[in-house]
Amino acid sequence: MDSRLTIAGRELAGLRAEKTILLAIGIQLFIAAFSSFLVVGLVSMYDPGALDGAQIEVAAAGDAVDDLERAASEVPGASVTPYDDADAARSAFERNAADAVVATRTESGRVSAAVTAPDATVETTVIVVQLRELLRTYELNERERRASYLEESPLPLPDRSDTSPYFTFTYTVLIPLLVFLPVFISGSLVVDSITEELDQGTMELLRVAPVTLAEIVDGKAAAAIGIAPAQALLWLLLLEANGTAVANVGPILALMTALTTLVVAVAVGIAAVAPDRRAAQLLYSVAVLVLFGGATAMAGGPANAVARLAIDSAGATTGVLVVAYAAIAAAAYLGVRRVVSVDGLGR
Repeated sequence: MDSRLTIAGRELAGLRAEKTILLAIGIQLFIAAFSSFLVVGLVSMYDPGALDGAQIEVAAAGDAVDDLERAASEVPGASVTPYDDADAARSAFERNAADAVVATRTESGRVSAAVTAPDATVETTVIVVQLRELLRTYELNERERRASYLEESPLPLPDRSDTSPYFTFTYTVLIPLLVFLPVFISGSLVVDSITEELDQGTMELLRVAPVTLAEIVDGKAAAAIGIAPAQALLWLLLLEANGTAVANVGPILALMTALTTLVVAVAVGIAAVAPDRRAAQLLYSVAVLVLFGGATAMAGGPANAVARLAIDSAGATTGVLVVAYAAIAAAAYLGVRRVVSVDGLGR
């Protein structure tokens, strides 16, 4: 056990030289530490509809101005100012008296709308999102008004979900991202460590010491597996400090530790059969993509399980899943360890 801990300590001490790994950890630290600030910008890319409610002034002209005004009363943040014609509305837009222009025209019962919005400015996305919501509301109102003229009643529209996009993004994207990135980093560390030892010939020097090959692998794996839950715990604590409540931290860390063990087992196996560093990293990347891609496609994939645990909506199935991943990870690591002990590394 002392030899394994010595090797693990040597691995952790050598992390200072891994600039890419330290940069990845630094980026995660920044995201977790400033999550409450960054999530607003991230959600605007993830779901632009989250920007609904921003204040915009619309210059409207044409046949449907009154209807647009009624629709604007139902859209928070949107206001419509009527103008005599489209030229007057565009003139207001050009002198910055309005954020956008909507010119409507009715022909044979059909309403067409020509929209003018700012081009390539910071506020363009906000304005376009609000315009979309305004026109969608107007369209729904028109459909309801004209439904009485139809021979058959249209199907009722489903109720809109009141789920906050910030809540959805935080628990289905941000938390799984911060939890699983350390998993990938740990596997990459093991691949680099073993292939570098083989390439530089220092693996043979290690074997001169009173330590077995299995103990060398155990020490390297212990360092890689140990730092993953430590990182994840730090990220979750920083999220808590930023006002994002995370439930079931223990089961989440147990799940990600199991997955880290599984990924490290895969990394050891790849490094054993492909001692070239570039080839090993390529194989590792492909293997991880296939592994996590297949797991994510399942109904109870790791990301789904972490999200359910974080919002405290996990059932018995999620608990069984955590145990199953732990069993698979232990079996995979012990199997790879046994093969490496018998066949060696780099052969």
